Amino acid sequence: MTEIIDTDAGAARITWHKARRARLVLAVSHGAGGGIEARDLQALAAVLPAHGVTVARVEQPWRVAGKKMAPAPKTLDVGWRGVWPALAEPGLPVISGGRSAGARVACRTAAELGAHAVLALAFPLHPPGKPEKSRAEELLGAGVPTLVVQGGNDPWGRPAEFPEGSYELVEVPYGDHGFAVPKRADIGQEEALAIITDGVARWAGSLV
Repeated sequence: MTEIIDTDAGAARITWHKARRARLVLAVSHGAGGGIEARDLQALAAVLPAHGVTVARVEQPWRVAGKKMAPAPKTLDVGWRGVWPALAEPGLPVISGGRSAGARVACRTAAELGAHAVLALAFPLHPPGKPEKSRAEELLGAGVPTLVVQGGNDPWGRPAEFPEGSYELVEVPYGDHGFAVPKRADIGQEEALAIITDGVARWAGSLV
C-alpha cells in the first residue's frame, strides 16, 4: 500500500509493508543517490513484518518529484518531519531509520520527533578518503537506542573507524556502502542480507 503525504518540502511517498500483529513501526528512507529499491530496504520490508514490525519505506519529496540529486540536509529533515505524523498514526512506537543520508536524517531528528529508536544503515561517517570530516556527532547525538548496520568495506566509514558510544553495531563482512559483497567473498549476497535482517529483527525484539 502506498500513501502520498504533503510536506513543506513537497509530496513524499510511503510504501507500507504491514505486520498482522504489529508492535513497532520501522520507518526507513533512502540515500542521496538512490531510492527505496535499495537491497537492504527491500530485504527489511520482506522479512520484518513476520517479526511483528510494520515497515514503512519512505521516499523523500525530491525523489518523488523525479530529481536525481538530493537537496541540502535541512530540506531532507523538513521532508522527514512532514511524514512523521503519518508514520505515528498507527499508534505504535516508531523506529526512525534510513540508509546513508537517510540514516543521518533519522539521527538528527530522532529526539525532537519522539522516535522510539534509530536504525542507521550504512551510516556515512565521513566522505570517502576524508576521515577528518567526521559526522560522528550526529550518530552519537541521536539520544535514543541506536543500531548501526555497516559494511565491512564501506568507504564512507568502516566499522573499526566508528567511535565508542552507546549504540550497537552489526558488521556485514565485505559489504560496501550498498551492502554488495564481491564474488571472492566468503559469504554470498543472500547471506549478507540475512545478516542485516537477522540483526535488525533481534535488535527490534529487544526494544519492547
